[in-house]
Amino acid sequence: MSTFSEFREFIARGNVVDLAVGVIIGASFGKIVTSLVDQVIMPPIGLALGGLDFSKLQWVLRADDAATPASELVAIQYGAFLNTMIQFVIVAWVVFLLVKAVNTMRREQAAAPEAPPAPTPSESLLAEIRDLLKSR
Repeated sequence: MSTFSEFREFIARGNVVDLAVGVIIGASFGKIVTSLVDQVIMPPIGLALGGLDFSKLQWVLRADDAATPASELVAIQYGAFLNTMIQFVIVAWVVFLLVKAVNTMRREQAAAPEAPPAPTPSESLLAEIRDLLKSR
């Protein structure tokens, strides 16, 4: 078996395709959550706190000096970290809700009674004999 045919067989498996779809959708969902936090949630919170822009909050350890060309700003950007933490909480909440929904569906499927199995041919014949004997 050639390497190419092995690779094609590997890619054609359902698990690999499902994983790829999950990764792509997860990356897109991450962008949606980032946009939600940065552009929808944080501006009203910042406005309520006196026009604060969380993404720009930082502790400056060394200021940028225009007189020295090699001098760069060194800062701990805790505002960006706060935004990332809020994004994490939102993603964790959504994943929790999805897992909860899937578990509820599984419990409902497990609790649903199964239809009784169809009688075997010999059981059907015995039931006919019993019914004939009762009718006499």
